[in-house]
Amino acid sequence: MQIDWQRAINDILASKLSCPRCGTLVDEVMIGYLRTAEAAQWAPLCDGCTKRDNCDTRKFVLLCPSCATETRLRARPVDEQGFMLALMEECRRSLDESLDYIADYWREDLDVDPQEMDKRLDEVEPDLFEEEDAWRRYVEEQYLKVHAWLRERRIAVLNPGWRSEYVEEVVAAGYTSLLGD
Repeated sequence: MQIDWQRAINDILASKLSCPRCGTLVDEVMIGYLRTAEAAQWAPLCDGCTKRDNCDTRKFVLLCPSCATETRLRARPVDEQGFMLALMEECRRSLDESLDYIADYWREDLDVDPQEMDKRLDEVEPDLFEEEDAWRRYVEEQYLKVHAWLRERRIAVLNPGWRSEYVEEVVAAGYTSLLGD
């Protein structure tokens, strides 16, 4: 009898998740949010961030149960599919926040001249816009990867109308999106 070792290994590891903190392979991970700068190492979306070292923003992280306990992560357990669905929701939340910022909220952060209130962020602060737009594009790429993963496995995408609504808002704000036209 011949054993296809590559297939056997792939079957065994097919739905395992790796803890980014300790490297343990588990069937379920704990997902939740942390604010520590160290948590950026365990946050899947933080790979695209340029400000990881001193960041105190809320980060979506996944950890094995023991690392979650050690880091005091308030979390819920999920399997591979649950993690991917939660990651898609996190991408959506990040994209909505980013779009809100480049469309309007930036005016609250900057001391904008009253004559420039009707201008877009890219016209007033091109460097800040470029940074925020690069982040938004990175998250859109991650969203597309998660979407493709779900499609390959014939897993229904929750709230499928979100994508078209998001794209319409991006286009209405005068920008482009990787998620469609």
